[in-house]
Amino acid sequence: MLSPKPLLFALLAALSLAGCDQIQSKGRSVDPRVVQARGTLAESEQATIAIFESASPSVVLVISGARDLSGVNTVELGAGTGFIWDEEGHVVTNNHVVQAPEIIVRMPHGDDIPARVIGRAPQYDIAVLQLARRPPNAPPLALGASHDLRVGQTTFAIGNPFGFDQTITSGIVSALGRQLPTDSGREIAGVIQTDAAINPGNSGGPLLDSAGRVIGVTTAIFSPSGAYAGVGFAVPIDTVARVVPQLIAEGRAPIAGIGILAADQSIAARLGVEGVLVWQTVDGSPAARAGLRGTDPQRGVVGDVIVAAEGQPVRRLADLTSTLDRLGVGANVNLTVERQQQQIQVAVPIEDIATNETAPRK
Repeated sequence: MLSPKPLLFALLAALSLAGCDQIQSKGRSVDPRVVQARGTLAESEQATIAIFESASPSVVLVISGARDLSGVNTVELGAGTGFIWDEEGHVVTNNHVVQAPEIIVRMPHGDDIPARVIGRAPQYDIAVLQLARRPPNAPPLALGASHDLRVGQTTFAIGNPFGFDQTITSGIVSALGRQLPTDSGREIAGVIQTDAAINPGNSGGPLLDSAGRVIGVTTAIFSPSGAYAGVGFAVPIDTVARVVPQLIAEGRAPIAGIGILAADQSIAARLGVEGVLVWQTVDGSPAARAGLRGTDPQRGVVGDVIVAAEGQPVRRLADLTSTLDRLGVGANVNLTVERQQQQIQVAVPIEDIATNETAPRK
């Protein structure tokens, strides 16, 4: 008769062997899952991949900073996006991205290149940087056009949202012809609205069409929370392509104007005025020389109201400035003006009204 202890050991051993057999049995009964072949990517996926792989080497991280109290270390103050404009190593970004003494451009492969601002156009929120050295394998991005865009077209934004570099998002052209205020006090006309995800850090990056061409420079979002809400804006490339060569050559872009101070829209609305109410003309300006009349609130005299420019209705100041920008400094603008319930036609020369602005040093 076996003692209890050897019997217990024998029982445990038997159970152990049975357990091993069971596990092995289970192991033999479970077959590994078969990986299904992916097959060819969808055409839309292939197109998106091609756009990213082609454009991303030329999309950069723009870091703005300043020296600390020691004067040795640089403190990062902000970051945005930019893209290679030409073979000379110019980078286009937003003006609000580069409001700091020191600028570093980080290439996709991680190389940090010092840069300096050589031109600013606050009225368009555009700035141009000159890199200290020309980066390899970063060709200029192909430029498209914005005047013939249609609502519903596919858009792609490449940038560095929240510092996550080399991010691509997609969407559509949600609307065209938006007006976007800038820190300069003027509005950018013809702005592109898109629902491609744009967040802080995307500013200054390219908005691309389905052919991989730049159609705009992402500049702002509309969001109560400050994050993506499906409403993003881009400066149209037609404007950028006109302004950037001026910034490279002169360091600044002319501000086309006629020398009027327009009344606030709320004042015009209270007076029942539809159009741009001339509040004051600048002494010696084209508007003053052409005889445009300002408003005299003390005498209750309402000034001239500009209701059309080049035959197109003018409902707000941005309508007028858009026409002036399109015609350019040196041209004449034909205005339809309401004066004392009569309409008159006035031709006014367009001049550069930014003479008091200083361009960045070359």
